[in-house]
Amino acid sequence: MDGATGPERPSDLLDAYMSRRDDLVRFFAARLRSTTAAEDLIQDLYVRVASLESEEEIENPSAYLYRLASNLLLDRLRSDRRADVRDSAWSQSQRLEMGGEAVVDEPSAEQNVAGRQRMAQLTRAIGDLPPKTRRAFELHKLQGMTQEETARALGVSRKTVEKQISAALQRLLAKLNEDSS
Repeated sequence: MDGATGPERPSDLLDAYMSRRDDLVRFFAARLRSTTAAEDLIQDLYVRVASLESEEEIENPSAYLYRLASNLLLDRLRSDRRADVRDSAWSQSQRLEMGGEAVVDEPSAEQNVAGRQRMAQLTRAIGDLPPKTRRAFELHKLQGMTQEETARALGVSRKTVEKQISAALQRLLAKLNEDSS
């Protein structure tokens, strides 16, 4: 049946949707202030209209489409509002304040760069250690072996390992202080 002369079936509603699609996009975009969000809702509306199986007659397909569109829009706005509240609550629960100011637990970009530079200096300084001292330092400090395990791995006494690690730490500290001056 023709929409102007009588009631329509859901298949005719799909035709009405197709003819009014641009108007519906503008309807959503004006309310959401986003064409992208409007296109998303138009897709949802299409799915809703295409999945209608009812054989009920629809007296005014245009009004029916806009009612469906309004309901989808309200659902989206409610969902967005709930997400905002949830995200805000999570953010507040993760936020640390001292003296009314937010304390950031992540380093700044400058701190990241400085840390990388210091790590590069430390790596070079470790590479400059005498081979036996470097090996003792690497086994104990970098690989987490105890001093006794390091001594066994190197075939030396624990006292020798202590001296090598102490010497390594002194050299590294002196090198890092020298480079930062």
